[in-house]
Amino acid sequence: MNIYSLDKYSYSFPNPYFANDEGLLAYGGDLSPTRLISAYSKGIFPWYNESDPILWWSPNPRLILELDQFKISKSLQKTINKNIFEIKFNQNFTEVIKQCSKIKRVGQDGTWIIHDVIEAYIKLFDMGFANSFEAYFNKKLVAGGYGVNIGNIFCGESMFSKKTDASKVALYYLVKRLKKNGFKLIDCQVSSKHLLSLGAKEISRTRFLQLVQNSLVNLKNF
Repeated sequence: MNIYSLDKYSYSFPNPYFANDEGLLAYGGDLSPTRLISAYSKGIFPWYNESDPILWWSPNPRLILELDQFKISKSLQKTINKNIFEIKFNQNFTEVIKQCSKIKRVGQDGTWIIHDVIEAYIKLFDMGFANSFEAYFNKKLVAGGYGVNIGNIFCGESMFSKKTDASKVALYYLVKRLKKNGFKLIDCQVSSKHLLSLGAKEISRTRFLQLVQNSLVNLKNF
């Protein structure tokens, strides 16, 4: 399989169907807003280590969460009903992405959310393409996540949590907000037991890319 080298003077990408099942499609380029939006609008996202060139992915299968399929356990519903967390959106994007970069994850050495990535997504946030969802306890940020909105799809990038169930409650209110504003699904990118337990499912890359193309004619505001 060829891994394509991106021209820094062009924002075009190779056809994502050329990626292998793992999803690696291309390397190089930059994290400019124009390139990132071009990537997401084609079902492609960046993911790489600090010592690597920028790597671009479109995995098969793809993990998505259809908003109507979000599972709320009895214990989570009890936590939601207690209203112990204050939920906000887009109030502290920079701190959310920095906290996501600090979370230690099983099987990962370090973080892919390096300085350049943080700066790139802050630019997207300032332009209105990236958004954060946040949970506060005693006025302190304890959980949240961020992502990119493309059409009627919210492309989830990362979440963090410092308190039990806080990120699940934040995700619940994110789903609620997205449904209200006409979104259809959350792109979860790659499979995880945690997200599968919340109702996410795997679909083929072909199906996902069809959903992305359909979403581009149904632009929604976060």
